[in-house]
Amino acid sequence: MILGCVFWLVFPGLFNPALSQQPNNKAAAESASAATPKGSETEDSIAKQVASFASAFNKRDAKQFALFWVPQGEYIDESGETVVGREAIESFFTKVFEKKPEVSVQLITESIRVLSDSVAVEDGKAIVAPSPTEDPEVSQYTTVHLKVDGKWLIGSLRDSFVETDTEPKVLSDLEWLIGDWGSEENGVRSESHCRWIANNRFVERAYTTTQLDGSTTTGVQIIGWNAQTNQVQSWNFSPDGGHAVGVWSAIEGGWLSKVTGTTGTGESTMAVNVLKKLDDAAYVWQSIQRTVGDTPLPDTDEVIVRRIPSR
Repeated sequence: MILGCVFWLVFPGLFNPALSQQPNNKAAAESASAATPKGSETEDSIAKQVASFASAFNKRDAKQFALFWVPQGEYIDESGETVVGREAIESFFTKVFEKKPEVSVQLITESIRVLSDSVAVEDGKAIVAPSPTEDPEVSQYTTVHLKVDGKWLIGSLRDSFVETDTEPKVLSDLEWLIGDWGSEENGVRSESHCRWIANNRFVERAYTTTQLDGSTTTGVQIIGWNAQTNQVQSWNFSPDGGHAVGVWSAIEGGWLSKVTGTTGTGESTMAVNVLKKLDDAAYVWQSIQRTVGDTPLPDTDEVIVRRIPSR
C-alpha cells in the first residue's frame, strides 16, 4: 500500500519540530540536548557527513567527492559494476560529471544502524536529477561507514534500482485517509479532517490542536504526488506562520518522511517522521532526528492516531 501510513501530522511539532514540543529558549535547548538518546551523536555525525557528501556531488568535483571514501573504498552501481579505490572512484565520477554536467542528487536517509564505535550502516534513497529539465531517477543505496582517525568515511556504497510508483496508484491509496482522525498525548488533543481537493489530485488535511488550557490552534497540510521527483510529498502550513515540506519513502510496514522547514520566527527545522499502520482505523506515529536551528531535540514518544467514527 503506497500511502497506508501517509497521514502523519498529528501535532504542530511534526511540521516544525520545535513547536508545542519544546519552548524556544536556552533552558529547553539544554534539556533537549541532555535528553537526546545515546547513540544519536554517532548518527548526527554521519547525517552531517551525508549532507556534505551530497553537497560535494552537487558541486561535481570528482576529486573532492572521492575523498569521502577510505583509500580502498568501493562503489557499486545499479548494474553491479564495482569501482575500488579513491583514484578509480574519482575517475568514474569524472566521467559521470562530464557526461551530465548539470546532474544533482538529493539523499534521504531512512535508517542508520550503529554496529560499533567505528562501523555503521546507512540505508536510504537517492533522487538523482540528470538536469533541471529531465525527470529524476530514484535508487536505493546502502552505505557502510567506517570511522578512521576520528572521521567517518565510506567503506562501501551500493546503489540499486527502485521501481517508482505512479500517480494513479498513489491517489488510489490516499483514499483511506478521507474522514476524521484524532489523538491525545499528555492531555493535548488533536483532531483533523481530510478531504479531496483540486479535482481529487490532492488530500487536504485541516487540523485543530486543543491545549490543556483550552486554547486552540489550527493548520493545514496538503498531501499529493510530486511529478518532478516521482514521489509522495507533503506541504505544511503551521499556526505560527511556519511551513515545511516532507519527502516520503516507503519502509517495511509503513512510511518515513524527511521534513525540512522554517518556523514562524525564521529558524530552520528538520525531522524524520515514522509511521506504521495498525489497521484501517489506526496507525502509530513518531518523530525522530529532530532539530531546530543547530539544537537537537529528543525523539517524541510513539502516538496512536485513531479514526473518529462518523457522527
